[in-house]
Amino acid sequence: MTQARWGTAIAALRAQAEAVRAARSRVDELQDAPAGDGANRHEQRDRLSTAQTVWRASEADHLRCAGALLRAHLSRCRPPLRWPVATVWPRPWRQVWRERAHDRHGGVWRAIPGASLLAQAESAAQEEFLGDAIEAIKDLQASLHGHRTGPRLHERYAPDRSTPLAHAFPGVPDGRSAPTLPGFPDRSHWINRTFARGDGWRIQPGCEGELEDHAHAVHTRVERFGAAVLRLLEHHHGPAAPGRAARLRGAARWIGREQHAVPLLTPWHRTLNPVQGITLATLGWLVVAIAAIPCTVAMKARVLTDHPKPILLGALALAGLGAWSVHRAGPRLMRQPAQTIAVAGAAAGVAAYLVMRLQGPVAGYFFADPYERYERQFSNGCLAASPYRHDAIQSQVTGGILVVRPISGDPTLRLGPAEDSGTHPLRPQDRGTREVLEQYGCHLP
Repeated sequence: MTQARWGTAIAALRAQAEAVRAARSRVDELQDAPAGDGANRHEQRDRLSTAQTVWRASEADHLRCAGALLRAHLSRCRPPLRWPVATVWPRPWRQVWRERAHDRHGGVWRAIPGASLLAQAESAAQEEFLGDAIEAIKDLQASLHGHRTGPRLHERYAPDRSTPLAHAFPGVPDGRSAPTLPGFPDRSHWINRTFARGDGWRIQPGCEGELEDHAHAVHTRVERFGAAVLRLLEHHHGPAAPGRAARLRGAARWIGREQHAVPLLTPWHRTLNPVQGITLATLGWLVVAIAAIPCTVAMKARVLTDHPKPILLGALALAGLGAWSVHRAGPRLMRQPAQTIAVAGAAAGVAAYLVMRLQGPVAGYFFADPYERYERQFSNGCLAASPYRHDAIQSQVTGGILVVRPISGDPTLRLGPAEDSGTHPLRPQDRGTREVLEQYGCHLP
């Protein structure tokens, strides 16, 4: 049973390694493709960005898979059948996922094996191919160190305009270092790198040898580590299980399917005609009207002053969701015929007007004061033709009780709970009130 599990795990690791190579080949293919014009160029750039994100996320998944299997082998445990992979966000948020994963290098830096796995491998009994895995781990950690310390070797500088760009590009660009800020003599300090006066960035003179290309070599070292672990496992646990094709998970499922993974967004027009501008304004009005609903309800319920933060956060969330929806659907709408755009703008304007006009009365209906609740529950119903109708009584709220005194001298009604902006129905508070309401056939809650 354990041997079968190792065969399945090795097949999965081999599939991850093939996915990484396929993703890298896809990136090279898109980079070498001839540049198009206009929309085609924009589409090529979008595909390339998605392919690079998928490649880096696949590398991170490959590192996690290889690290988990190496740890299981060194611990003499059964291999895990499932290992954590990077989550690909749902389709509506796929653009945000791509930007986040691209900025973080697909999670490669977080997936690099740490010191614990290196110590476990070095303390284990010497095995064939284990030394290659140890060297690969050390190379990956060197890449991580270069990634973390690389920014510290740069500085702001004022370039020498007389130096040709072709001459300055191969080495350190000519020019003088930007003056440091008072109190921060270190040119690589983040304050100097952020606020110092300079027109460009360069490696600090004399630090060229320290900036080894470890960070850029991480892609090659990921594949080398995966290959070393694969050789080690195949040597000790046999080859991959025959006839078992591992099902790819995570970002590797989208290799070669960039348009399906992250659909290309239609860009906005640089200039809008009057119909498009009015439609966009009415859509913004509708977003503002919808975002005002939590505040209106809170005001009618008299809780806005007591709990302002959650209500304002809810309004901001609705506004952000509406703005994001307009941002996603707006470019496609603006490319429709003028009549379609005008109809959409008119519909949005009518909807915004109705939302603004109706949200107050609707919220007021549910959060009414005791007098309005008495009229809706009794005066306009079972007591409409009695001495307790609204134009023949005197009423007041005393101690949370609505006291209703008819002018005719009939018994007084006491109803509760009489609270402002309440949602509970009024109930009789004494026997006499209950007898009067039963006499007129009122439904008692």
